[in-house]
Amino acid sequence: MRTSQGVELADIFRQHGPEYRRAHFMPLNYLRVMRAVEVCRTATLGGHKVKCDRCGHIEISYNSCRNRHCPKCQILQKEKWIESRNKDLLPIQYFHVVFTV
Repeated sequence: MRTSQGVELADIFRQHGPEYRRAHFMPLNYLRVMRAVEVCRTATLGGHKVKCDRCGHIEISYNSCRNRHCPKCQILQKEKWIESRNKDLLPIQYFHVVFTV
């Protein structure tokens, strides 16, 4: 599934994941995350139909994996966290500086 921003992580996992998993040893928890991202919001996890009472338009929504590592599932949580952090900021310009001692 391509978005308006381009290729998603799930696309990369679906296309290159099987070959990568054959060539490299991965712990079970890594394999589970890859699988969850691959099937997130696809027919594999099931879904539901919503039909408009007025025009009869049918919209299909697929279930999400709800894995904390999945970029699709955690985007809302991330945005809420960023919004709550923005409330803590003062209305001034900030700079991020990194230095090594």
